[in-house]
Amino acid sequence: MKTSLFDYYLPPERIAQQPLEPRDASRLMVLQRETGQIEHRIFREIGDFLDPGDILVANNSRVYPARIYGQKQDTGGRVELLLLERLDARRWRALAGGRRLMEGTTIWLHENDGGSPQTVQAVISAELEGAEREVIFSHDLDEFLDRLGHTPLPPYIHEDLHDPERYQTVYSRPTGSAAAPTAGLHFTPELLLSLREKGVLFETCTLHVGLDTFKPVTAAKVSEHAIHSETASLSAESARRINESKLAGGRIVAIGTTTTRVLETAALRSAGIAGPLRDISARDLAGETSDICPWKPVAAFSGRTDLFIYPGYRYRAVDALITNFHVPQSSLLMLVSAFASRERILDAYEKAIQGEYRFYSFGDAMLIL
Repeated sequence: MKTSLFDYYLPPERIAQQPLEPRDASRLMVLQRETGQIEHRIFREIGDFLDPGDILVANNSRVYPARIYGQKQDTGGRVELLLLERLDARRWRALAGGRRLMEGTTIWLHENDGGSPQTVQAVISAELEGAEREVIFSHDLDEFLDRLGHTPLPPYIHEDLHDPERYQTVYSRPTGSAAAPTAGLHFTPELLLSLREKGVLFETCTLHVGLDTFKPVTAAKVSEHAIHSETASLSAESARRINESKLAGGRIVAIGTTTTRVLETAALRSAGIAGPLRDISARDLAGETSDICPWKPVAAFSGRTDLFIYPGYRYRAVDALITNFHVPQSSLLMLVSAFASRERILDAYEKAIQGEYRFYSFGDAMLIL
């Protein structure tokens, strides 16, 4: 399957630069995946498409202020670090911006108000792939990150965000993501309460989002893409409540692609499929997987997931999906294409462009049923 099959042209003006207020004022495209029927609504009306007993599952990971600025100790040259993953108390994997950032380079870090360098240093301890570096800090960043870090907005957003909380979901709890699980940005406390009053259930899981999530797939063939691995967890209590809701006749509604990866990973573990999951889509496509039951209960787990979902994959857990509009040739676009077919998704995207929907992180939403 060629990666180019997931390309489309997006006019730059369709990329949302600021979130709407209130959060649930975003537009909502409702796509029936069996028929291709499309309905245009407002996000706060999503309850019209959910039934009592359905269970919304959300990724509750909170974004940390991952973008840090500083200067090289030897030359004073400007440096930007984008923290991707904590490796231990003082060691991180990061994207490094600046000239000649080689192993051994020492960087003085700035306060996030633009002030002078202060007590925290960073040393490049290893050069990784491309602009990625392993960085060792002089202190545990937990104590300093709020003073050093800036909101890590994606590169396609060029305007400053006045309120950093608008890049957090209202239910975010454990800190650990370098990017927001953006499908959840549309929910308000009032909307969640109204859904609960209707009998719609709510549960959370955790997946700490890395920036690899947003990278376009560069391999010519989809199956050759080296999918990112991210830390995720689903508690035993959450798994039990999700399974009970499903067995009682409710639908499992994933809020976002990151939640989808957690739920499907949990279902694959329940089906006894262990080890790396990056090739499951190819194995499904080839008819090699043996778990033929159309639904699998989810199993509690904690660890890393490298599940790569693209057309051919057989969904085991998720019945409906809330998602934003994704970057061309990205693994996220492939995931939603596996859920509703590539043709239906690209047709819906074309209609969204014609209808002047807002795209990407601060854009509008889709509900795929």
